[in-house]
Amino acid sequence: VRAQGDTYQVVADVSQFEPPDIVVTTSNCHVTIQAEKVAEDGTVCDTFTHKCQLPEDTDPLSVSCTLTEAGTLVITARRR
Repeated sequence: VRAQGDTYQVVADVSQFEPPDIVVTTSNCHVTIQAEKVAEDGTVCDTFTHKCQLPEDTDPLSVSCTLTEAGTLVITARRR
């Protein structure tokens, strides 16, 4: 987690996954990124999990994320 002005930012490279395969959840100032690639036969062939705790002065209702064309997931949250 890095601070940039009045926001916090978390960046993750999820370029090996398709957007529907990526799930971002927040709970109690924790952000969890989970991604799973499933092969045609139904087996899981690649996974990604990253958990981090946001600082206490994070506004939990301001958390948002964007996926760039290069496959970088950018999660931002405002500081109170």
